[in-house]
Amino acid sequence: MKIAITGGTGFVGGHLARVLAADGHEVGIIARGSDGRDKAIRQLPSVTFHASGTHNEDRFFAAFAGCDVVAHCAGINREHGAQTYARVHCLGTQCVVNAARRAGVKKIVLVSFLRARPNCGSGYHESKFAAEEIVRASGLDYTIFKPGVIYGRGDHMLDHLSHAFHTFPVFAFVGFKEKLVAPLAVADFVHVMQVAIVTNRMQRQTVAVVGPEAMPLTEAVRRVARAVGKRPLMFPLPLWFHYAFAWLCEQTMTIPLISIGQVRILSEGVADPLPTCDEVPDDLKPRRHFTAAQIRAGLPKAKAFGLTDCRWSNFKFRKAL
Repeated sequence: MKIAITGGTGFVGGHLARVLAADGHEVGIIARGSDGRDKAIRQLPSVTFHASGTHNEDRFFAAFAGCDVVAHCAGINREHGAQTYARVHCLGTQCVVNAARRAGVKKIVLVSFLRARPNCGSGYHESKFAAEEIVRASGLDYTIFKPGVIYGRGDHMLDHLSHAFHTFPVFAFVGFKEKLVAPLAVADFVHVMQVAIVTNRMQRQTVAVVGPEAMPLTEAVRRVARAVGKRPLMFPLPLWFHYAFAWLCEQTMTIPLISIGQVRILSEGVADPLPTCDEVPDDLKPRRHFTAAQIRAGLPKAKAFGLTDCRWSNFKFRKAL
């Protein structure tokens, strides 16, 4: 099969591209090219890279030529300049749908978010749900996946927690009420996506995907700390502090330690699907637990946050070049 992946150099898109390419499929990855987490992916013999933003319908059309399926994995977890939720999630998805129709693509597989829904006061959640509605109304075959917190090599969760534990002697939990998370291994999620793409199962379904073990967020954080080999002082702080801290991170860091959207996500928990979602078929349900071995396999190289993580530092460095 020939498959296109938007956000194909990102975390989920990159893992999916590698799995599909290893299975012998022809893969086109579409991305702006700014994500350098897996530069080697562009060199795989069955992978073609197409440079494009999320709103360029003509470039999508060219990249989708001859494709059977488009996996739409592109997305953001914070707004920055022109990269707004409306532009990336809504306009971007509409451009993908329009280009897919023009190119004769048979199916779209969309990556949304577990708690995405309308009228909830969160731009992230509402824009993700709007993207779902665009795909559902496209007239094309589709499968919409609503995953919870995904972890693995190249993610934000393990990456940022690890760097935080190597930088700070303390760690503040989000709010005073315990919320549940069900960490989902990226390998499990990508396998479910692969089945939907290649075998066309879960047609016209909106499927929630979470890990096999729900636990308090505090327990998940402690497991990562133990895997990293750190024992920071941990305590809860109110939501207003985390929203303020997230705003500061968004203003000062190239990739924020935490974003405003992520604070909202963690404040309401990431374990319970919405009642309107379909379930993953029994034979495809995620089985990898959030164990020390799984965590260590996804950890980045041990290091602390530094000046290179600051937006102003990178700007000065680029100016110097």
